[in-house]
Amino acid sequence: MTSASGSFDFTPLLAAGLPAAAVKWTGAPRYNFVGGNNDTAQIPVAHLLEATTAVLSREGATLATYGLNSGPQGYRPLRDFLVGKLKRDAGITCTADEVLITSGSLQGLDLVNGLLLSPGDTVLIEQDCYQGSINRLVRRGVTIVGISVDADGMRTDAVASALADLKSNGIRPKYIYTVPTVQNPTATIMTEQRRRELLKLADDYGVPIFEDDCYADLIWSGERPPALYAMSTTANVIHIGSFSKSVAPALRVGYIVAPWAVLSRILPLKTDAGSGALEQMVLAEFCAAHFHDHVPKLRRGLRVKLEALMEALAEQFGTAAEFDDPPGGIFLWVKLPDSVDTMKLYQAAAAAGIAINPGVEWSVNAAHSRSRLRLCFASPTVQEIREGVAALAEICRREFGVPSRSANVERAAK
Repeated sequence: MTSASGSFDFTPLLAAGLPAAAVKWTGAPRYNFVGGNNDTAQIPVAHLLEATTAVLSREGATLATYGLNSGPQGYRPLRDFLVGKLKRDAGITCTADEVLITSGSLQGLDLVNGLLLSPGDTVLIEQDCYQGSINRLVRRGVTIVGISVDADGMRTDAVASALADLKSNGIRPKYIYTVPTVQNPTATIMTEQRRRELLKLADDYGVPIFEDDCYADLIWSGERPPALYAMSTTANVIHIGSFSKSVAPALRVGYIVAPWAVLSRILPLKTDAGSGALEQMVLAEFCAAHFHDHVPKLRRGLRVKLEALMEALAEQFGTAAEFDDPPGGIFLWVKLPDSVDTMKLYQAAAAAGIAINPGVEWSVNAAHSRSRLRLCFASPTVQEIREGVAALAEICRREFGVPSRSANVERAAK
């Protein structure tokens, strides 16, 4: 069968349940406040060049084998680095055999979902949560139970209530998914007390925890609570992380930490013959020498951009934009007046070359997030942040009357 254009028509043959077709990329927006991008000025290009030359000169011949002579779990020196880093930073005690290198943390999500989920299963996740996690669950036909988040992270009283309700209906959730350390999109950090409470609930109800820790390196103070994985006494946590936020997202290197009994069942699902070998080799070489000097510098640069964003929002939106000063990360979760539909704002902004994340795409409760938006500040320059927020405010004013011009006049008079 051919289409009107004369080319073969694949449409009748497409598998059921596919996501919507992709929109052809036409270039980056002028003001880009979306995506888990990093600061271009903070990519350690010189050190990565040195690492590439050194590791290829020493071990380049191992590229002849799929596993770099390290086996299917990933380049051994990188896994060894992670063992030390996770112990030092997150309190996790593990061995290199309990680490699997993945193609970004997104592949980690897919592998764990592939291990545990079938259509019709139930999971608990944060009400406002990572879009990539939500979309994957929806596509798998999973029932999502959203748990509200406050300043201390996922609310364990709400978890307890949800687990009790599900048990009364004979439902055992497959896991509790959480981003406890710099939560996405709220940027909250779950307290150590609440982590203990969550672990106890997981034990009491026989439900594992899926811990996504990919923003944990970006806390301004450099201090974090121990990972849930580290605090568990029953090995009921699967932990994933990434180098995307701490080094470079385009390298696409993440990892899963889990007991071998779990990893041994995940590994057969990783059918890509291994994540990119060169990226792993270069990262291992770079991280051993420079990671712990690089990350504090990255944090300082990101904090400057965050302050520019908060100042620009205060100047352009006044009290119409509500937000908390986050303890780390690359995004700001902003609440606009209830009259503002950020999905419509997103569409109008996109037409003007401004990219934002409407809140409904980052929540399992559309009514709760209708007037919220997520602004990523890592990628644009300080000047672009200021210009972009000013342009966004003008569009918001035109479309929704927010912020009012009188508010601008009052601010200018102060």
